[in-house]
Amino acid sequence: MKDLLFEPILINQLEIKNRIYMPAMHLGMAANFEVTDQILNFYAPRAKGGAGMVSVGFATVDGLSGSPMNIGAHKDKFIPGLKRLADTIKNNGARSAVQINHAGRYNPSFFLNGKTPVAPSPIASRLTYETPHELTIDEIEKTIEAFAKAALRVKTAGFDAVEVLSGTGYLISEFLSPLTNQRSDAYGGSFENRMRFGIEVMAAIRDAVGPDYPLIVRMNGNDFMPGGNPRQELSEYAQVLAQGPADALCINVGWHEARVPQIVTCVPRGAFSYLSRSIKEKVDVPVIASHRINDPETARELLADGMCDMVAMGRSLITDPMLPEKARQGHENQILHCIGCAQGCFDNLFKVKHVECLCNPEAGYEGQKNLEKTTNPKKVMVVGGGPGGMSAALTVALKGHTVTLFEKSNRLGGQLYLAAAPPGRDEFSQLAKDLEQQLLVNNIPVVFNTIVDERVIASEKPDVVIVATGAKAVTPPIPGIGLPHVVQAWDVLEDKVATGSRVAIIGGGAVGVETALFLAEKGTLSAEAVKFLLVNKAEDPKALYEMATRGSKQVVLVEMLEKVGKDIGKSTRWGMMQELARAGIKSITEHTVTEITPAGLTVEKEGEILEIEADTIVVAAGSVSVNSLEDVLNKMQVPFKVVGDAKQVALAFDAVHQGYAAGLSL
Repeated sequence: MKDLLFEPILINQLEIKNRIYMPAMHLGMAANFEVTDQILNFYAPRAKGGAGMVSVGFATVDGLSGSPMNIGAHKDKFIPGLKRLADTIKNNGARSAVQINHAGRYNPSFFLNGKTPVAPSPIASRLTYETPHELTIDEIEKTIEAFAKAALRVKTAGFDAVEVLSGTGYLISEFLSPLTNQRSDAYGGSFENRMRFGIEVMAAIRDAVGPDYPLIVRMNGNDFMPGGNPRQELSEYAQVLAQGPADALCINVGWHEARVPQIVTCVPRGAFSYLSRSIKEKVDVPVIASHRINDPETARELLADGMCDMVAMGRSLITDPMLPEKARQGHENQILHCIGCAQGCFDNLFKVKHVECLCNPEAGYEGQKNLEKTTNPKKVMVVGGGPGGMSAALTVALKGHTVTLFEKSNRLGGQLYLAAAPPGRDEFSQLAKDLEQQLLVNNIPVVFNTIVDERVIASEKPDVVIVATGAKAVTPPIPGIGLPHVVQAWDVLEDKVATGSRVAIIGGGAVGVETALFLAEKGTLSAEAVKFLLVNKAEDPKALYEMATRGSKQVVLVEMLEKVGKDIGKSTRWGMMQELARAGIKSITEHTVTEITPAGLTVEKEGEILEIEADTIVVAAGSVSVNSLEDVLNKMQVPFKVVGDAKQVALAFDAVHQGYAAGLSL
């Protein structure tokens, strides 16, 4: 039977070998708009890994359209760098494209040397809080011309296609939406007028590059902006594009300001494919589905069900560049999946850092690390089977050493399974399973149910030990902490303890928030039950919403700091705060727990005492490193390295990267 994922497809006259499209993602790797070796090294393995087409960018169209960390396409001097990138992608077996874009009001003046960002109307952005300059007709015409010239530079550089970003709340989106376009001239008012800028951009590009050069438009299927473009308008826009200049449509979702999660782990795989389907049914050009398509099975299902003609797999290929080839060769059990954590990709961009990946510590550092086999093989013990220990063991084996991993429990994965417990976070368990599978594929022995001590080390006689023993939950010295209704958050997340109907959680950091959401889910309707009741019209949709979001427990979070969730990444935090509010979880901040009583908690702020009634008290007061082996190894004079929480309590991202670094150093 044919594998739909690996059937060729035509865009204009360009044949693409399969249906996997790597969409453009801002990597933060350009230097003053120039293509760098880091960018070339990043894209080479993604092209070699089997993707049918790789799109890069976004690339700038003029001096106001992006930051110096974007690839430049707004001057001829950038063509040689673009050519190097096109050649790199094509020489490694994939078709190549550049996405060009103008960020409009999303581009802060910080990146514009103090110049004011531009937009169709002077309406401030909720991202930058800056009010943009309203483009004049003359400036609009010059911007359209800039798009066309940038597209021609892309073609001149040797790329197989050009893509235009007409979504995400950037400039073309801003013209389309009544939220940001309040003009009264030919570019504002009716939807026909608001479409005008985008259509004229595409027409100018078509005139510049000729009829046979593929033009792809990445557009929104839904802005998810109340009062913005409804799906029906965007579908109409898609039809106009498909009947005119566009050769393919890549369907994006949401604006950066939208309050609907789009790329994080709580978004179900392939959830937004209904948008590509609704457009595919109305146009005669290839339609590409995107967002949270991180495994070949989901991709095949979308293609088979007629939801799209191609699938965009972006962060999936950051995590595993070889995903397409593994799927083609029948080795899907070896794929390392993107888990939608956003810690190394989107969160890094907020920190003005280049893209990295929690799951793949090589991402962003391709060609910079010494991956050559050692000429001096060692016997290595890795102690601890969490993400740091597994990462270390895999890297040690990659370097050619002999390695054995020791785990005190009967399961690998460590705290990844705790992270996977709250609703919508199950992908973290996928990483645990993927790393465990990699150990199996690489024939790395694992010894379970073993506490490593001086006797075990003496018996094994290792040359080096990597300590990845993790952390344990903190029990704070609060009066009443030993009462029987006090439990640890970790035990709650592993369903080892029962909790009452009224729960107070001590600690509003990441673990406290995750535990609150885990408990708030108890008693809610499942997705399957909601669908059953909805399609049978058994209950009013508003009632179903209430039953899907409000459970059987009353949960209160108590935090000493002024905010809960301060240690949660920016890409994820806002969504989790939204979930707390939706579930009716109460947060009490800037209060200190002074006593635990049989009836609940006593908390204090500036001398004022508040009593909180609770049947169960959950302690989520943080964790502390577990590292008793360091003294033992020093005493035995065995060389060692410490990684992950055993070194310093941090994130899974740090554990994976430190394990990788420790393995490389041997």
